[in-house]
Amino acid sequence: MIILPAIDLYEGKGVRLTQGDYSRMTVYLSDPVSAAKQMEADGAEWIHLVDLEGAKAGKPCNGPVIVQIRNQTHLKIEVGGGIRSHEVIASYLSAGIDRVILGTKALEDDAFLKEAAHQFGTHIAVGADVRNGMIATHGWQQTTGTNLNEFLDYLEEIGIDTVIVTDISKDGAMQGTNRSLYLSLKDRKNLNVIASGGISSLDDLRALNQMNLYGAILGKAMYTGAVNLKEALALGKEDA
Repeated sequence: MIILPAIDLYEGKGVRLTQGDYSRMTVYLSDPVSAAKQMEADGAEWIHLVDLEGAKAGKPCNGPVIVQIRNQTHLKIEVGGGIRSHEVIASYLSAGIDRVILGTKALEDDAFLKEAAHQFGTHIAVGADVRNGMIATHGWQQTTGTNLNEFLDYLEEIGIDTVIVTDISKDGAMQGTNRSLYLSLKDRKNLNVIASGGISSLDDLRALNQMNLYGAILGKAMYTGAVNLKEALALGKEDA
């Protein structure tokens, strides 16, 4: 299982929100580029970057920092937040970003999502942010009427192969991840499922690893010291 340390970006700094609430923001990193370098030194192969400011604004706001991380590390990088045009996707990929995550736009514009899947293939992932079993959009500020499993069925149908599933109620709460949610997804053979939200211990990661998930995103627990990144990376390499 791939462990992806996360950096959420707002005004050029690394921050974390609690349950997607922008009024409950904590700044953890004044220099995200240096932090990414340290994550690479600790053994990370991938990094998960979210332009939180962009997610709220509907357009990229932290592109320069993201490009600096690309240029100053050898990490594989996935980026989400405010990506709502094919031009933005192409600009990120041309800058060397490995995978671009679509969120709100994927829900609101079916033609856009299908064309992105066709044009950019495995460089596209979709973020499925879940609140009470339903998909949320616009930086988690709006809950749709779309059921998670129906949405995942559709993503498989149109050829999306990677999905990041986040339980918003668990995110940043340090109360453990939603293991039952991910257990229900482990048999989706045509989707690389990345678990996100609420991972607060090595036990959480061990449980996810035993489900044979593709990946897990490590956020707040890493910043608070509840989970050591090196130990998490080693665990991710263990046989399930």
